[in-house]
Amino acid sequence: MATSQASALWKGNLSEGSGVMRLAKGGYDGPFTKASRFDSGDGTNPEELISAAHAGCFSMFLSAILSESGLPPAEIRTTAKVHLGEGPAITLIELETEAVVPGCSDSVFLEHADKAKSGCPVSKALGAVPMKLTARLAS
Repeated sequence: MATSQASALWKGNLSEGSGVMRLAKGGYDGPFTKASRFDSGDGTNPEELISAAHAGCFSMFLSAILSESGLPPAEIRTTAKVHLGEGPAITLIELETEAVVPGCSDSVFLEHADKAKSGCPVSKALGAVPMKLTARLAS
């Protein structure tokens, strides 16, 4: 199986410092600061990258489950919201997905989406965090 890698460099103290996060394959190089993490400052933050990873992982896993059951999706759109609370700690992840799946009923789609929520590798890695899923078929 694959091994993925990313790196981060932080310079300075928490309040005035800044950093950059980089994906090893070169697809992303983004700045981050205290303001981008805890306020509305420019740049990204670790929780935003977790959101992107979770949305991507869930979508791919749901596609695999649907395809294996004979219902290949035409499109899956997923948003993940990672809530950062006191501590700081990740307190909740909300997954919202909408898919175009020809021939799939609502009940079958919801069953498969729930399996993807609990089965995708990122969900498993974040298993201690409460997760909420909203899933629907698009027309």
